[in-house]
Amino acid sequence: MRVIAFAALAISLPIAVPAVAQTTSTTVVLPGEVRTYVLEQKTPSVAYEGEVVIGDTVPETIKIYPVPGEPKYGYAIVNERRVIIDPNTHTVIEVLE
Repeated sequence: MRVIAFAALAISLPIAVPAVAQTTSTTVVLPGEVRTYVLEQKTPSVAYEGEVVIGDTVPETIKIYPVPGEPKYGYAIVNERRVIIDPNTHTVIEVLE
């Protein structure tokens, strides 16, 4: 009985863990601060023909905004969806839902 109660308690406790994004070739551990920062921004959305998919690249016409203190990550809001992007390669790392 103690094991069941402990397991239920462990499941119900909120735990801060970094987000994990999987691309077609690798798994990226995304710092939680990056996700929080991007979710809080009031950046305008841009229209894009097509679907934004993890591992694909976005065209250079989409402006990528920097994430302060995190040079490996940038973001854009595309078709009303927040997208975390590698600013060097324009590769989609994560699409926030």
